[in-house]
Amino acid sequence: ELMGRLQSRLQRLWEERELVLQESRHCAELGQGLEATLRELCKPNELERYLMFVGDLEKVVSLLLCLSSRLARVQNALSRVDGSTDAEEKHSLSERHKLLCRQREDAKDLKENLERRERVVSAILAKYLTEQQLHHYRHFVQAKTSLLIEQKDLEEQIKFFEEQLETLERSLP
Repeated sequence: ELMGRLQSRLQRLWEERELVLQESRHCAELGQGLEATLRELCKPNELERYLMFVGDLEKVVSLLLCLSSRLARVQNALSRVDGSTDAEEKHSLSERHKLLCRQREDAKDLKENLERRERVVSAILAKYLTEQQLHHYRHFVQAKTSLLIEQKDLEEQIKFFEEQLETLERSLP
């Protein structure tokens, strides 16, 4: 019965992931249309600023998500540390936790820098785009970020339930 529930939950997550992937493809098409418009309107250096911002947006959001996920796993492992845990393992977990915290802080600095760059890019685009086009641009940036977060969350949930199902299958005679 438990396996059936896990498989059912996994099926719903896979379907949800497919919907998010479809939305991501739609968002990418919106981005391509926006880029085509900007190629016609902007100066080359302004277009380059926009393209670098969009590329870095995905990288920084992905980095923050990855670091947060890794940090959560290390924190979970640290919460399971007890008197029987090897001292070397405790030390290793503690060091990894410190390193990941520093890396996450650095990534947050990158995000703040990216937000400043977004304001610069928005000001540039405001010179060329209509109010509606500017709205589409803002929607594109927001949707791209949201979809990356949602996709990562679904991947984590799927991985968790697949591991649970695999563990359960191995435990049965």
